[in-house]
Amino acid sequence: MAEKKTKSFILRVDSDTMDAIEAWAADEFRSTNGQLQWIITEALRKARRLPKQKKKTNDTEGEV
Repeated sequence: MAEKKTKSFILRVDSDTMDAIEAWAADEFRSTNGQLQWIITEALRKARRLPKQKKKTNDTEGEV
């Protein structure tokens, strides 16, 4: 399986927003970084902005 590449970047967020994200992350048992990744991915998914993923095929499917 191909490894996903990640990119790092600096994000400036006001303290009230960061407090809310940290609390939400704790409620979901995620790290703050993981919560931010989830929020961004969900927003992209809902906006239909994520690249389409290739469907996995099973080479042995249908063989007898």
